[in-house]
Amino acid sequence: MRARSSLRHALGCLVLGAALGGCGAGHAERGPHDALRAYAAALEERRVDDAYQMLSEDARRTVSLEAFRRMVLESPAEVLEIARALSRPASEPEVTATVVLPSGDELLLVLEGGRWKVDGTAVELYGQATPRQALLGFLRAFEQKRYDMVLRYVPDAEREGVPVDAPAAPPPGEAPPAGPAPAAPSSTASSSAGASGELTPEKLREAWEGPQKESMSRLVQALRAALPTASIEESGDVASMSYGSGGTVSFVRERGAWKIRDF
Repeated sequence: MRARSSLRHALGCLVLGAALGGCGAGHAERGPHDALRAYAAALEERRVDDAYQMLSEDARRTVSLEAFRRMVLESPAEVLEIARALSRPASEPEVTATVVLPSGDELLLVLEGGRWKVDGTAVELYGQATPRQALLGFLRAFEQKRYDMVLRYVPDAEREGVPVDAPAAPPPGEAPPAGPAPAAPSSTASSSAGASGELTPEKLREAWEGPQKESMSRLVQALRAALPTASIEESGDVASMSYGSGGTVSFVRERGAWKIRDF
């Protein structure tokens, strides 16, 4: 089951490059449906080289011809099922393009009626639909000293003053487990909450414009410098982004909104 799922995911991801990201020479005039049908037919007829040439340059950089051929020829039944599904898409394709701005912001464009239009997310200054949006929104809020908006990006537990990795309290009358005490939360937001519990905009202002001012300034500069080319790895409801010399931003998704767990 796992191998089948992996194959379906790989071929499904690759076909998006073929259908929407621009095909090889001779296919540029095709629409998404035409590209899907041509790609599906090549898979069904086991014309592996033809199918591979329909992939975008990014897709071909991701997987070699040899790996693609092995993936297709070693699982003929699954590939046939996928090819037939691709030839009958359940909905009209939506063609989009993403432009990365010098600030690291991503601008989404949508092709409607033969014209490119700017997607509504472009006007969302404090988005949380993706980890990148969350980091950009956090940086914008910090730079504008909108500490009320910064709190949107703090996980619920840390916002309430509860360490994210804190162990559950033992039942009444039972001694706590032996061993070293858990480390204090390492995120900047948690350390700004202080000993009095719940994190507030006033506490953030006091810390980030006071004793943590220089460190936060360096952090924001490093994040801004890394964002335009940074890669963010997602796995379920967690994500991470490397920056600078060994720094990592970790994200967590809560109720559909991405938040920043640690820097």
